[in-house]
Amino acid sequence: MTIFSKIAAGEIPSYKVAENDKFYAFLDISPLAKGHTLVIPRREVDYFFDLEDDELAEYQVFAKRVAAAVKKAFPCKKVAQIVLGLEVPHAHIHLIPMNSEEDVNFRNEHLKLTEEEFKEIASRIRAEF
Repeated sequence: MTIFSKIAAGEIPSYKVAENDKFYAFLDISPLAKGHTLVIPRREVDYFFDLEDDELAEYQVFAKRVAAAVKKAFPCKKVAQIVLGLEVPHAHIHLIPMNSEEDVNFRNEHLKLTEEEFKEIASRIRAEF
């Protein structure tokens, strides 16, 4: 079981912003910006493009709804969708509020937020979902 599966199952705490029976969205604990959210399928699949076609379509629609909530909670030009990462063998989408492409450079310094800040950010996104 991956760390992301454990998060979605509630075995590891997270700052949940949205969920349904197939997908789970939670705040990245090392965010590039306030509102940086990860969206995962509950089913463990390592490679994004190994998802079944119908599952991939549902995943994108769910991520679209989460992105709309992120944009309302944290006004920006766009919410970037980035699929990358080899460190966790579980497909995941990064949704990051952005006003320029530099905002989504993973080499940038990541924010260090307090628990209260994470809770407030998650609450703002959940309220818009």
